[in-house]
Amino acid sequence: MAVPKRKVSPHRRGNRRAHDALKPAAFHECSNCGELKRPHNLCDACGHYNGREIVAVGL
Repeated sequence: MAVPKRKVSPHRRGNRRAHDALKPAAFHECSNCGELKRPHNLCDACGHYNGREIVAVGL
């Protein structure tokens, strides 16, 4: 079984975890209603995707 010979210092541990931070979520404006939505996803406000109405959203 692999066991570390020495304690890993906080500096080394931090260097290893340098790329683990969460990235900010990307948002784009819907071309139909102008609401912010995730790219390549259906607009929750109006139900449009790629210039077409996919889901009829009742008001």
